Amino acid sequence: MDSVKLLEAIIDNAIDGIIMIDSRGRVESINPAASTLFGYQPEEVIGNNISMLMPEPDRSNHDGYIENYQHTGVKKIIGIGREVRGRKKDGTTFPFRLAVSEVHYKEKNIFTGFIHDLTKEKAAEDELRKHAIELEEKVRERTKDLIMLVSELEKAKSDVSLSLEKEKELNQMKSRFVSMASHEFRTPLSSVQLSASLIEKYIERPDFQNVIKHTHRIRGAVQLLNNILNDFLSLEKLEAGKVLLNKTDINLVQLAEEITEEMQMICKKNQHIVYQHTGDKGMFYLDSHLIKSSIINLVSNAIKYSGEDTFIEFSTEIKDDMCIICISDNGIGIPVEDHKNLFEPFFRAHNTGNIPGTGLGLNIVKRYVRLMGGEMEYRSAINEGAMFKMTFQQ
Repeated sequence: MDSVKLLEAIIDNAIDGIIMIDSRGRVESINPAASTLFGYQPEEVIGNNISMLMPEPDRSNHDGYIENYQHTGVKKIIGIGREVRGRKKDGTTFPFRLAVSEVHYKEKNIFTGFIHDLTKEKAAEDELRKHAIELEEKVRERTKDLIMLVSELEKAKSDVSLSLEKEKELNQMKSRFVSMASHEFRTPLSSVQLSASLIEKYIERPDFQNVIKHTHRIRGAVQLLNNILNDFLSLEKLEAGKVLLNKTDINLVQLAEEITEEMQMICKKNQHIVYQHTGDKGMFYLDSHLIKSSIINLVSNAIKYSGEDTFIEFSTEIKDDMCIICISDNGIGIPVEDHKNLFEPFFRAHNTGNIPGTGLGLNIVKRYVRLMGGEMEYRSAINEGAMFKMTFQQ
């Protein structure tokens, strides 16, 4: 077989498109595969500029590509190959891989383009990319659901743990309450019962001095019971959220002087409350009931945990928009190891011994101070007294 005819047969039956152009960009031949690919008959293409098979901007720039190559000799596609887009007769475009070779034949340059249609490959890539995106979205959604589920499980676990912890704390509080109540109520009630019996005997003699002594004991025991009940009622209101804040401009100095006078009456032998105010102003924006209860509680503790012949320092200071209230004593103090539990309900320091108390006072005071928007600080060590400071800002 003639080699020329063999070559023509190969070109005509090639699966990929083959187009030959001259140095001016005009099509000299196009094989059947390329004609089918672009939708043109061979006679519609041969003799025309190859740019007719290109979309913009390559359509307008193609002749410039050839001219630039002829002047510079720089190959941008010849012998390299790249992915481009072709324009069909109906105006649609499609992707294909183009490989261009240059042949010198009969004193002229012939450029041969080999065209491999990438439509199916691109469609498969797009489908694969689409599936990958869908898969990523599903993974993202599942991961989000999983994270949410784990978060809900962690929250449920936390809620259960919190509920168990609260139940444990409640049981401990109940246990402490029963223990404290049985002791704190029994002591003053026994004192009342004994003093009442003795009064009956002293009246028969009569021995009025001892009668007065025991009536004072009865009065003190009743006051102690009243204080215990007040602490219980205050705690119950706080827990139920029934304590309503009612802040007004109060005369803090006048209130402090009244409290000092009242508390001095229950001081021990030769105990003295020394009150001092610093600042030009005496008025401050506070809840009179809550601040009075807080001061009385702290002063009562100072009296209770200090001995005879001692001083209790009580001071107030109003400076600009700040108010500081401080109560300090030289009593038994609070062991450092008890500081962490100091404000827990029903907690009492280990060195209180037989000194009566509910263990509720400091818890109530701290919660009152917070309700009023203040802060509470303290400093204490065993046998070095205690200092409690309440700070408020307008």
